[in-house]
Amino acid sequence: MSTNQLIALSLGGVIGTGIFMSPGYFIQSAGAIGTIIAYLIGAILVCLVMQCLSELSVYMPTTGSFHDYANKFINPGVGFVVAWLYWLTWTIALGSNLLTIGLLMQRWFPNQPIWIWCLLFGAIIFFLNLGQLSWFNKSESLTSWIKTIALLAFVVIGLLIIFRIIPVHAHHLPAGFGELTSRGWFPHGIGPILATVLTANFAYSGAEMIGVAAGETKNPAKTIPVATRRTLFILITLFIGAILVMGALLAPSDKSLATSPFVAILNQAGIPGAADIMNAVLIITLFSASNAGVYAASRMIWSLADKGEISPKLGKLSKHGLPVYGLLLTMAGGALSLLSSIYAAQTVYLALNALSAFAVVAVWIIIAWAQLNFRRQYLKENSLASLKYKAPLYPLTPILVIVICLASIIGIGFDPNQRIALIIGVPFSLLLYCFYAIFKPNYQKRTANT
Repeated sequence: MSTNQLIALSLGGVIGTGIFMSPGYFIQSAGAIGTIIAYLIGAILVCLVMQCLSELSVYMPTTGSFHDYANKFINPGVGFVVAWLYWLTWTIALGSNLLTIGLLMQRWFPNQPIWIWCLLFGAIIFFLNLGQLSWFNKSESLTSWIKTIALLAFVVIGLLIIFRIIPVHAHHLPAGFGELTSRGWFPHGIGPILATVLTANFAYSGAEMIGVAAGETKNPAKTIPVATRRTLFILITLFIGAILVMGALLAPSDKSLATSPFVAILNQAGIPGAADIMNAVLIITLFSASNAGVYAASRMIWSLADKGEISPKLGKLSKHGLPVYGLLLTMAGGALSLLSSIYAAQTVYLALNALSAFAVVAVWIIIAWAQLNFRRQYLKENSLASLKYKAPLYPLTPILVIVICLASIIGIGFDPNQRIALIIGVPFSLLLYCFYAIFKPNYQKRTANT
C-alpha cells in the first residue's frame, strides 16, 4: 500500500456515523465548548497511541500488527486476547452497519425489504476483499475520500454561514460564535463533559488500521509515519471543525441536534436535497467503514492461524495472497451480529456492542504496553540512534496512553449507560486468556505430533 492508500484505509475506519450523528447529542448534554474539549482530549490520546504504533510498525511491519507485537513484547496470551477483541470489534460493526444501510435505503426504496440491501452491500464488501488487493484499495480510497470531502464541505459551508458570506433562510441561525457560550461555557457542569470524554476517545478508533496494513505497505519506514501524521491532521481538523460549526449555528435546545444537525444547517444554507445528500453520504460512510473493518478483521484471523493459535487451515491464502478463510469467518460473524440485532437486540446484541466499546480501549492499552516493553528490550542490545522511528518523550508517551485508557475504563464503571462495557469486557478478556493458557499447550503437542 502507498501513503495515500494507508490514509484512506485509516479514514475509512475512523470516519463513521459517530461524527455525523453523535456530536449533536453531546452538545446538548455537555455544551459546545465541553464537547470540543472532550474531542481534543480524544485527539491527544489517539496521537499518543499512533506514535507508539508507528515505532512498532516501522521496526516490525507485519500484517498481524499489534497481535504480533503483544505476542513478542508482552506474552502470547495477551496477543491471543487482543487479536480476538479486535476481530470482534469490526465483525460486530459489520452487522450493525449493514442493518443501518438497509434502513437508510428505505428512504428511496420504501417497498423493498431491508434484508435485500444488507445482502447486496455485504456481497459487494465480500468480493472487494476477496479479489486483488488493488480492488480493495481503489474502492476504499474512493469511498473514504468521498465522505472526507463531504465532511470538509460541511465545515466550509458552516463557516461561510457563520460569517454571513452565504445568506441563510432562517433568522434563528446566529452569525459569529456567540452561540458557543450563550448559556455559559459548561451549562451542565463538568460531569457531562467527563462522560463525553469517554465516548469521544472511541470516536477516533480505526486510526490504528495503519498498523494492521504495515505488512502490505511499501517502504514502511517512510510511509507509516507520513500516513499517521496526515491522517491525524485530517481527522482532528474535520472533527473539531464540524463540532465548532454545529455549536455555533444550533442552540443546545434545537431538536435537530439530536436528529440531523447536518441536514438542518445545509437546508438553511439553501442546499437543494440536503436530506438526500446526507442519506447518500451516510450510506457511503457505513459502507467504507465496513469495508475497512472486514480488511482488518480478516487479517487478525490470518495472524492467529499463522501463529498456530487457531487451526493453521484458517490461514489459507487465495491466489492473490489474501486470507480467504479469515474473510469467510469475518463475514459469517457479521451475519450473526446482524441477526442478533434483529432477534436479540436487548440481550446478545447489547452485550456484543458493549464488548466492542471495551475492546477499543483494551487494544490501545496493549499497543502502548508493547511499545514500552519493546524499547526496553531493544536498548539492551542496540543504540537508540539505530531505531528508524522513535516515539517522542519515551517512556512518558506509552505511560500516558495506559493511564488515560485505564482512567476511561474506571470512568465507564461510574456511567450507568456505559457500565455494561466493563461488566462484559473484563470477564470475556479473562476467559479468552484462560482458554489460551489451558488449550494452547495441548494444541502445540498435537501439531508437533502430526
